[in-house]
Amino acid sequence: MRAGAAGGVAGKHLPTAAAGPADMAAALALARLAAASLLFAAQVAGEYGMLRVVSQTETPRGKDYCVLYNPQWAALPHSLGKASLLQLHNWTGSLLCSAADLPPGGFSGRLPLVARGNCTFYEKVRLAQGGGARGLLVVSREKLVPPGGNKTQYEEIGIPVALLSHKDALDIFGRVGSAARAGRVAGGRGQPRFSPQRFGGAARAALYAPKEPVLDYNLVIIFIMAVGTVALGGYWAGSRDVKRRYLKQKRDEGAEKREDAAVDVTPVMICVFVFTCCSMLVLLYYFYDQLVYVIIGIFCLASATGLYSCLAPLVRKLPFCACRVPYLHKRPQARMLLLALLCVAVSVVWGVFRNDDRWAWVLQDALGIAFCLYMLRTIRLPTFKSCTLLLLVLFLYDVFFVFVTPFLTKSGNSIMVEVATGPADSATHEKLPMVLKVPRLNASPLALCDRPFSLLGFGDILVPGLLVAYCHRFDIQAQASRVYFVACTIAYGVGLLLTFLALALMRRGQPALLYLVPCTLGTSCAVALWRREMGAFWSGSGFAKDLPPTPWAATPTDGPQPPKDPQPPREDVASPALPAAQPPEPAVPEEAGAGAPAREPGSPRSPRSPRSPTGADEARSSTSA
Repeated sequence: MRAGAAGGVAGKHLPTAAAGPADMAAALALARLAAASLLFAAQVAGEYGMLRVVSQTETPRGKDYCVLYNPQWAALPHSLGKASLLQLHNWTGSLLCSAADLPPGGFSGRLPLVARGNCTFYEKVRLAQGGGARGLLVVSREKLVPPGGNKTQYEEIGIPVALLSHKDALDIFGRVGSAARAGRVAGGRGQPRFSPQRFGGAARAALYAPKEPVLDYNLVIIFIMAVGTVALGGYWAGSRDVKRRYLKQKRDEGAEKREDAAVDVTPVMICVFVFTCCSMLVLLYYFYDQLVYVIIGIFCLASATGLYSCLAPLVRKLPFCACRVPYLHKRPQARMLLLALLCVAVSVVWGVFRNDDRWAWVLQDALGIAFCLYMLRTIRLPTFKSCTLLLLVLFLYDVFFVFVTPFLTKSGNSIMVEVATGPADSATHEKLPMVLKVPRLNASPLALCDRPFSLLGFGDILVPGLLVAYCHRFDIQAQASRVYFVACTIAYGVGLLLTFLALALMRRGQPALLYLVPCTLGTSCAVALWRREMGAFWSGSGFAKDLPPTPWAATPTDGPQPPKDPQPPREDVASPALPAAQPPEPAVPEEAGAGAPAREPGSPRSPRSPRSPTGADEARSSTSA
């Protein structure tokens, strides 16, 4: 990245350098320096490979370990079947920097492991090749770096050289002896002596580098979870919002049956939210080890709340444990109290075993989906204008922190990707839980070494999901047969597929909102323009608070007077005043329902009279508006 920037600067100054010979010479020198930097960067570029270790004495069931190698020394075969199975030679007590460090009989066709330090990679591999080694593994206690050299050295060496982490070396060769357990070193060079225990007395290994798959199969699982969460959350949020607006709660209902109030998002709240996201992301980048536990604690609390909110409607339908628990606030039902304890227990179990990659990711995804559904049901965007503002601002936020921040950081890494995957130099090795994660199903060096999971952030589900929920609410109010909801959900799926395609082509982390926002916003606008409802869709007038309900139809005074519109009147809008010449309508009892016909006090029920043509026309015009 830095070499590319240097080359760009040289290219910009080259045309102005034609003014004089001195300037031309300086420009040529800069160009040569930039070319040399690019060549050096290409020479030390490393690739991930795999080391398959098997036991020679027991069943040949091996294990793969991550290695970092430089293909300029010697390329590794792409298939394990084409790789040579060599006997490992444990020489980690030596740095292999001089001929005196060679064993008496040399390495004779084996694959030695030596310690890193005190000399260059070229000196180590030259001695190993001269001693008859078929390859070289350098054990490193520090971060793995590509074993570099120059062009002349690359042409001289014909065996592969790779770096193996000290942790993996300990897994292959267990320490033995009380001196080793006490931390003593062999040979006085600060490196522990290993003894082959895990794979028997003689372990064999093969170096190979299989090609990375274009797309991993786990993306299908992530796609199903993400689209399913957006569709279910948007449908649930839209249905509950309409029910809350049009149906009154029964007075004898308990507090636990009342619907939770949604939060309408305002432009000020959007600005505060985006500023908070930017600040938290930057703080996590610089103080990751201190703040990661705060995020884990918040996730445990929020996911337990979300899980309870999702399961509560199902538990309330159970025919048992409906008794009240005394001595507690509001005397909750026993089944609801048990559900709350279960949700807290599930969250605590994840918090304790969150780093167990074998199964903890399943629990994290389940809690994450419950959290997203809860947030989609609680947060509400009242207008399409609010949806557009939120999505566009977060679109810029996502693109900036993924594509722009690599030019601003010293390491050249994206702040968003590094925080989401966890910094490489983190002392805690904790990962942020605010993502859906699925392990890679294809065996590859990248999955083994650097990215064993594919990730999708909760923001890539929640932000488009709020727009999907808005579309569903508008569908119900405008009686659009859910065309907005279905179109926006399909657009979200298409945007997610485009994200996966860009991930496969660019081979780097992608800001998913870069593809999701144009797809969902563009599709919603297109449907509104096609149906000629852009004005109502933009302002949310299909369910705005200032719209009056449909007036009652004028009917003869001696008959029952049914409402003109079968839709129930809005509870938050006052009915218009009636003309002075017309007597006031009798109140409809609440038990009769919002759509029941009015009747005179004390008179028997009579069948609903047919609508007048005028009332039908008014009802149709009110619906189309």
